[in-house]
Amino acid sequence: MKKLLPFIIFLSPSSAFAEITAKYITAASFSIDSPYVITNAAPSSYSISGNNITTSTGTGDSTVTNGIGGLNLGSFDNSGIPNLVHTNKTVTNSGSSFSLSESYQAGDGSQSAITPSSGIATLPVLGGQTTVISGGTLGSGSISSVSSGIHSCSGAFGSGTSCTASTTVQIEID
Repeated sequence: MKKLLPFIIFLSPSSAFAEITAKYITAASFSIDSPYVITNAAPSSYSISGNNITTSTGTGDSTVTNGIGGLNLGSFDNSGIPNLVHTNKTVTNSGSSFSLSESYQAGDGSQSAITPSSGIATLPVLGGQTTVISGGTLGSGSISSVSSGIHSCSGAFGSGTSCTASTTVQIEID
């Protein structure tokens, strides 16, 4: 019997004590976008290229031979666009072939402040890229909660609107 005693003690049920903690975390929210505008104004640009062409700028005693005009960044019109300096062009060797390419793009001028009204912003037409996002509307969307802490989003949500509902259960056993 002495030999069976340790084996019997090992097989006998032992009592264990543990602490169990349960945490319930619930959250629900609406998110409605506000209106915004992103505008990139087009820049002013000037270019000239060619062969068998002699260029100059200015007139009279202020002529600069082999000078090219372009954008005068020290002088702007009333809307903030740089004034253009004219380039004089003549064929260097008459009777010979020549090529000339000249381009000018007037950029967008300074804009006044833009104030969205009723979720839509009124903007001028610009040469650059303009993105307009109207404000969101809730519509008939709603959040419902039951006593167990479960949330759900339902209904017809308007544009620019989102609903988030979550329940997290955390159980710890010590």
